[in-house]
Amino acid sequence: MSTMQLYPADEALTRNERIVFNLYVVSVLLVFVLMMLFGLTMRLAQSTWLGVPLDVFYRVMTAHGAGMVGTIGLASSVVMWFFLRKYVKLTLAIFAANYVLFMLGAVALLAAVFMGGYAGAWTFLYPLPVHSMNVWSPHAAALFMFGYLLIGVGFLLFYLDAMWAIIRVYGNLGRALGLQWLFGGEIDKSHPKAVVASTMVAITNSIGVLAGAVVLVMCLINIYFPSVGLNALLVKNLTYLFGHMFINASIYMGVIAVYEMLPRYSGRPYPISRPFLWSWASSLVMVLIVYPHHLMMDYAMPFWMLVMGQIISYCAGLPVFTVTVYGALTNVYRSGMRWRMPSSLLMLSMFGWAAGIIPAIIDGTISVNRVMHNTQWVPGHFHFYLLLGVLPMVLALMFHVIGQRTPARASDKLGFPLYVLGGLVFVFAFLAAGHESTPRRFAVHLPQWLPYDQAGAIGAALLITAMLVFAVQILVGLLRSPGHADPARVTG
Repeated sequence: MSTMQLYPADEALTRNERIVFNLYVVSVLLVFVLMMLFGLTMRLAQSTWLGVPLDVFYRVMTAHGAGMVGTIGLASSVVMWFFLRKYVKLTLAIFAANYVLFMLGAVALLAAVFMGGYAGAWTFLYPLPVHSMNVWSPHAAALFMFGYLLIGVGFLLFYLDAMWAIIRVYGNLGRALGLQWLFGGEIDKSHPKAVVASTMVAITNSIGVLAGAVVLVMCLINIYFPSVGLNALLVKNLTYLFGHMFINASIYMGVIAVYEMLPRYSGRPYPISRPFLWSWASSLVMVLIVYPHHLMMDYAMPFWMLVMGQIISYCAGLPVFTVTVYGALTNVYRSGMRWRMPSSLLMLSMFGWAAGIIPAIIDGTISVNRVMHNTQWVPGHFHFYLLLGVLPMVLALMFHVIGQRTPARASDKLGFPLYVLGGLVFVFAFLAAGHESTPRRFAVHLPQWLPYDQAGAIGAALLITAMLVFAVQILVGLLRSPGHADPARVTG
């Protein structure tokens, strides 16, 4: 048995930090609920339970994809900022600027979609945005891309500030990653895991965001100066380097919550190790070169890149995933930990991350990819590790900060199991439909596909209900000052 303070002093928020934190949390929750409603709308339309015009369906699909990807990145950046600031001095004004730029970008995206009619999907793949067959104007496509640029600039500022703050404390990024201990030497057991993970994310996603900025500027120039031709394969490579890196960085920022919070609830130390350092160092390299697995249908790609994409697909996520899940399970095993909402969400995130990787690895096999990639198998796997993996990590931090620690409340008994049930029904409906070759991104489905759509719609409705329960609890909790959370202690 051990006793540990749930909300230690080094995590307490100052008044200004609390204001910025609350802005992030409130905005993230509201946008998540809105994007989930968009998702439910699409599933209802595909199941024929709701009549949605085709042009509206593809606008909703575009807004849903862009909104979910961007918001999960914004939410995970809160996790990274909240814990990294304990070890290095981050600039609050830059974190606030990231929020402002994100909101401006989000407004631009929504205006492009619902006022300008843009419906070219979140990937904005060239040349679709400029060849819309008069469904939307070039200005709508340009506004959509400009919104992405604003969001990218905000994230880049945040990462640059994080890297500068880390360098000021640890001397260089290599030492922050713990590279000096890879081949020997006595590891400093107090070296923060949050610093290792944050350094890896800042390096890799800065590269990803810069790739996205380059391709966005190229596409914007092409919109207004069509004589400036673009190499479609180069544009697609840069686009998927950006998109893949951004969504993976969201996972790696979110997992910091596991490293920092789980020991608080188990009452056990969670020390750093050489395998942990090796896993993050190797993942830094692999996550940057794995993106060609998105391009396996592009036969003009250099063959060696396709082979690399397949091989690295099997390896990229395993090091960090393995050490994290193994560490989390051993930390909890026989700890006598009481299951609070944050700890329950953290363990759910381990399951969601683990299970979501399996269909992703299957799809990363070329022989499977040729058949499955343009089916609902793909949204099945990424919804799996986002809804049941990353989002629970973010929600765990939110419940942790508001001081939620009563496991027997009726809302907890309803919200958590409803979220798990709805999430599983929702993602398995996608995976089962993909197994039956139901195409992705189709507004109209054949009769034999409708049962999967209807099951997905039911799962989405359950999921949204649980998310509303969570959102109300968290928003009510934010009415109290996080800096003055109940100093009660957790007994494990």
